[in-house]
Amino acid sequence: METYLLDWANLLLRWLHVITAIAWIGSSFYFVFLDSNLLAPTAEDLKEKGVDGAIWSVHGGGFYHAQKYMVAPKGGIDSHLHWFYWESYWTWISGFLLFVVLYLWNAGIFLVDKQVFDWSPMAAGIGALVFLAAFWFIYDAICRIFGQHKNGDRIVGALVLLVVVCSSWIAFHLFSGRAAFLMVGASLATAMSANVFFWIIPGQRKVVAAMTSGQPYNPADYAIYGKRGKQRSVHNTYFTLPVLVAMISNHYSFLYASEHRWVLLMLLMLAGALIRQFFVQRHGWKLGRASNPWPFAAIGVVVLLALIAWLKPAPAAPAAALPETVDYAQIKPILEQRCYICHGEAVQQKGIRVDSPEQATAHAQNIYQQVVVTKQMPLSNATGMTDDERAMVGRWFESQNK
Repeated sequence: METYLLDWANLLLRWLHVITAIAWIGSSFYFVFLDSNLLAPTAEDLKEKGVDGAIWSVHGGGFYHAQKYMVAPKGGIDSHLHWFYWESYWTWISGFLLFVVLYLWNAGIFLVDKQVFDWSPMAAGIGALVFLAAFWFIYDAICRIFGQHKNGDRIVGALVLLVVVCSSWIAFHLFSGRAAFLMVGASLATAMSANVFFWIIPGQRKVVAAMTSGQPYNPADYAIYGKRGKQRSVHNTYFTLPVLVAMISNHYSFLYASEHRWVLLMLLMLAGALIRQFFVQRHGWKLGRASNPWPFAAIGVVVLLALIAWLKPAPAAPAAALPETVDYAQIKPILEQRCYICHGEAVQQKGIRVDSPEQATAHAQNIYQQVVVTKQMPLSNATGMTDDERAMVGRWFESQNK
């Protein structure tokens, strides 16, 4: 029953996580587009109201006229002021709860790979939490210390890149390959949401309170909040695609099982950041404000093509001769050695047992997909299943379907 309830929690939390992430990323991408496409108004009435930039758009059968004010609109705000922050908070909350249910609850299976680092499941769980917190504190300190210096954005960018590279190297020397991909992505995602919670929204609240108080104020005194918020918002923009590729990598064992997986993750993230830069710069290029963005997209694609070539599997050694048909008795020793620990009498991860012919046959399709096609099981190949053993399981599946 526990496994069944955990599966439901996994499904519903993952669903919530995807829904809120779509809402957050969608609004983030829209405002980046908006900022890049706003034009100084020519209409006198907009100038008189203090409009700094505006854009007309059409969607859903109607016309929209978005306007941006750098200071409080003359005459005040005459309708509801909407704040974009719940999408960020709930994306992180749902993601963290999913991490607890899937990774921390089963730390011995999902976090620990004794071939990488031999520690207890509890220590690995605590280590994972410390890893997430440490990344945020180091990243935040870099932004606070160097962000306001001359050429601060470049200095911060270089140092944050260094921290991400070091974090990736550390993660892949502490956790299983699958978990390490997730930990690096979750670190960036935590920084993104923390940026909103600790800097962007509090700064905006102070500025809005001053602008709408009706009391005289000096905009220069509040410029620091806008500058800090803008810096963190830009970081969030470039973190987005690297985070997404780290999260979806969990479905592709050829990524996290690679010998040089931490380098692979960095190159994937680099490609994502370059492609994101293409979309950001494209808006300004169309209006003559920026140079042609295609080189960024081209470099990103080249990196991806290079990764495809690099990960090309070596020619497989001739497989051992397989029987024409294979029954359960012939694969039972393989299952006993490689699979019973998680799918036997004592434990049934995902509600799957393979310790009887009937149980194995009932889950034959799933076993074939996970063991033979995707090679995702055993997780991180912790029990050392060989290619010949996978081929034997594949022949058993084929025998079931003749």
